[in-house]
Amino acid sequence: MHRGQTLIFLLVFIAMSVIISTAAIVVMIANSRSASALESMSATLAVTESGVENALMRLLRNPGYTGETLTVGDGLATITVTGSDPFNIGATGTLGDYTRSISVVAGYNGGILTVTSWSEVFP
Repeated sequence: MHRGQTLIFLLVFIAMSVIISTAAIVVMIANSRSASALESMSATLAVTESGVENALMRLLRNPGYTGETLTVGDGLATITVTGSDPFNIGATGTLGDYTRSISVVAGYNGGILTVTSWSEVFP
């Protein structure tokens, strides 16, 4: 080997190591953000479902219920009820920057409040 070749090989090795390490860190950060977003979206869906379940409970007790804004943990569920047997229930849950909506149709069948449709509404 000539003088200085070892130093050049060492510099190339260090540069490659830095590039590979940086790429791995970027991938880890992206995965972490993705997992955090998924967790927040799931929590927002839980807030929204809580709003729908609250509306169903309120309709059992008072068929004239029209909705409300409900605090669920750190989130808000905005509930609207229209119609009367069948009832159209709309709930929108908000948690941080995330929002999810659910539409439900429920009505009395033989004196029992029955859900006939439950679906998430996408923008």
